[in-house]
Amino acid sequence: MTAFLGILLGITLLIAGGTALVAGASKVASRFGISPMIIGLTIVGFGTSAPELVVNIMGAITGQSELAFGNVIGSNISNLGLVLACAAFIRAIDIQGAVVYREVPLLLLITTVMTVMALDGPLDGEVPYFSRSDGVVLLLLFLIFLYMTVRDVLTAEEDDALITEAAMVPLAAASANRFVIDWLLVPAGLVLLFIGGKWTVDFSVEFAELVGVPTSIVGLFVVAIGTSMPELVTSIIAALRRESDLALGNIIGSNIFNSLMVLPVSAVAAPVAIPDNGVFDLVVSWLFAAVLIPIFFLRNARIERPAAVFLLAAYVAYAVYRTG
Repeated sequence: MTAFLGILLGITLLIAGGTALVAGASKVASRFGISPMIIGLTIVGFGTSAPELVVNIMGAITGQSELAFGNVIGSNISNLGLVLACAAFIRAIDIQGAVVYREVPLLLLITTVMTVMALDGPLDGEVPYFSRSDGVVLLLLFLIFLYMTVRDVLTAEEDDALITEAAMVPLAAASANRFVIDWLLVPAGLVLLFIGGKWTVDFSVEFAELVGVPTSIVGLFVVAIGTSMPELVTSIIAALRRESDLALGNIIGSNIFNSLMVLPVSAVAAPVAIPDNGVFDLVVSWLFAAVLIPIFFLRNARIERPAAVFLLAAYVAYAVYRTG
């Protein structure tokens, strides 16, 4: 019980650190005249995935690469099977903008690339893992994605739903009287992320040993769900405000960030071992991404409650199978 509470405390510090980092970075960015749309689509998106990034770096450094793998893939699966399902169940998600239309198939392509990389080892008769070179390739793809995102903001000739909704996200305004505080929020957030990440990894390993399960399982269903709470809250709020593109864009963007930044950074720090059934987890992640294609391109780009129930049921079935 102590180990489990330690995980929850670590995740709480991670979320608090990510929130402080986003608040500080957003104010500093706005102080330098950076567009609120760019802040909403980049800095805020980074902040919601900061907990996963820190946990993975800590896991890679301490030799807990299976935890790092489980955290990323588990977060990607829970974002689509749990977070998206909850948001769509509250209010149907109706996609209008071209940006999200592009990002949905892009996520499927990225997940396909990751799965192919994971299969390299078994096809050569070796243990599957993400190598440093795999990490570099994924990071290069992330730079392309980041360029496309910023270009969309700077060159959009007509209003795109996602860009418009991101610009409407209330960001704390920079204040001349809070200049020092604004800057201090960034290192304070980083410190909280560091402490929270260390506690999450340490207590996750201890909890896995106590209950007799692989650390990858703890990463898939305890750490991943915990670190996905910012995405859940953000997407539910966006759904309640009828900001459908932002609700889905937050989820898809988080998964792309996890796949092209969080996992690659871990792999560059130290090769990420793929645990037993890890390739299966990647395939499940691919299937969740693939099921969005017919929903958006054959059903008038709308996720309603029946689809939300299907996604949630699929996630529960997957969780039962993997933990059984």
